[in-house]
Amino acid sequence: MHPIIPTIFFLAQQTAVPQTAAPQTDLLQLLPFLFMGVIFYFLLIRPQQKQRKQLQLLIKNLKTGDRVVTNSGIHGLIANVKETTFLLKVADNVKIEIDKSAVVGVEKTAESKPAASEAKPTA
Repeated sequence: MHPIIPTIFFLAQQTAVPQTAAPQTDLLQLLPFLFMGVIFYFLLIRPQQKQRKQLQLLIKNLKTGDRVVTNSGIHGLIANVKETTFLLKVADNVKIEIDKSAVVGVEKTAESKPAASEAKPTA
């Protein structure tokens, strides 16, 4: 047997680290990943959820006469509102039926005409 082998075993026994400090270091090693997860939530996930809720509210409040833009870039005027679809007027005598989820924006909302009691008198 080589004379250095017992010396290596002796040194290995002397430098053994107690296992009581390991749980703290494991938690400290996970801390940067937890911090990155929190940052991802506030920078990516939460704004996307807010945007999705705003779009759902926008689609829910659409009515006949609103000018909208679809996700394919079609601009048109809502001619009829159904349960899950819109009838979109894109030109004279040209109407297409689109799904409500295809709407990505509103150009102009339909403005209701003022009632007779609200009309301003002309001088």
